[in-house]
Amino acid sequence: MARILVTDDDTDLLKSLSMRLRLEGHTVTAAMGGAEALSKLDLEVPQLVITDMHMPGMDGMQLFDAIHRRFPLLPVVMLTGSASIADAVRAMQKGLFGYITKPFEGVALMREVGRALEVSTALGADMPGDAPGESWREAIITRSPRMENLLAEARHMAQSNATLLIHGESGTGKELLARAVHASSTRSAQAFVAVNCGAIPENLVESELFGHVKGAFTGAVRDSAGMFTSAHQGTIFLDEIADLPLAMQVKLLRVLQEREVRPVGAARTHKVDVRVISACNRRLDEEVAAGRFREDLFYRLNVVSLTLPPLADRREDIPLLANYFLQGLALRYRKPASSFGPGALEQLSAAPWPGNVRQLQNVVEKCVVMSNGQLIPATLVKSALSTQGSELLPLDEARKVFERDYLTGLLKITNGNVAQAAKLAQRNRTDFYTLMARHKLEPAQFKNPGAD
Repeated sequence: MARILVTDDDTDLLKSLSMRLRLEGHTVTAAMGGAEALSKLDLEVPQLVITDMHMPGMDGMQLFDAIHRRFPLLPVVMLTGSASIADAVRAMQKGLFGYITKPFEGVALMREVGRALEVSTALGADMPGDAPGESWREAIITRSPRMENLLAEARHMAQSNATLLIHGESGTGKELLARAVHASSTRSAQAFVAVNCGAIPENLVESELFGHVKGAFTGAVRDSAGMFTSAHQGTIFLDEIADLPLAMQVKLLRVLQEREVRPVGAARTHKVDVRVISACNRRLDEEVAAGRFREDLFYRLNVVSLTLPPLADRREDIPLLANYFLQGLALRYRKPASSFGPGALEQLSAAPWPGNVRQLQNVVEKCVVMSNGQLIPATLVKSALSTQGSELLPLDEARKVFERDYLTGLLKITNGNVAQAAKLAQRNRTDFYTLMARHKLEPAQFKNPGAD
């Protein structure tokens, strides 16, 4: 079973195609045209997209380009007439997975679908929410399509031993992503060793990374294996790699090239087998241009790169993360707080979050510590945010951000059943429809086709 998004402007073809796929056990989301298909992608990322080439408004090629920019690993299959095969071939050169000429037979369609889903599964585009099989990423709390795509890329590249460089602002979760890559790799049973390059005194960096022998320097009272040797057959994570002194950059480059280390004071080297993941909150290419980072080391580290988005670019995750932190922190501090009061999540969702997820956790922790009851009130959240130096959006704008997320969450829970959603919201159906219209939400967007 897989999630498949199908789009066409021909209603009859769209229905028959959707029915055929559902009979095969797949969950199908149907969209009339490219623009509607993109709006569906904002709600949930499928494992495969099937689109017609010629559609009014946004055609299949434009839709493919838009999908490919946002989700480069998501397979897209194009339905095309024989006259447009040349266009489909050119699209394949840009990353289109495949095409099927119309009219097509069901066997040919399912063969192409099966081939695409094999690739999608291999890339790690698993069903979001299948938590029991997702232990490798369990520490990363998200429902953001952008994050889901990033995790699919991470899982794909985790199967190789290629050196990985993670970019991201402070507090975005670079170490969590590195641990997820390690957990998804063939090295997952071995050690994951994290090193903060900026936290080690400069005169001890070499010893910490590569080890030393007894008597190598004052205070070396016994042999030390070093971080690289401790990570043998596993993964070493070099955080804040830009803070590594230039002299040590030369030695790290040699270790990466030769795959061997020599402890301080030792006469011989020994081989190490490690997967290297490094991270930086600054642009390493800019550090190279400024002469603060070696260009040859940069290219050695930047074989594959991933960029974590700031929290402000994944605001749909803020309520999810806030509630996750609340439950854990309330338990730690033995506080009765179990949920956020009216307006509290609005305040959190609207804040700019320059410190990203780490700052959000700090704000929730402060609220838990200062709370006395089961609800975290909006006034307490506002106070905690003000001490963080955060500038809030106007309340009307904050309310709009929260209101849409809230409605979307209710409609997802109820599979688009407006009566049930309105009941959960403690509003009558007329009011609920008015709210949905305000945010251009349609119940059909949230219905589970398999439940029909």
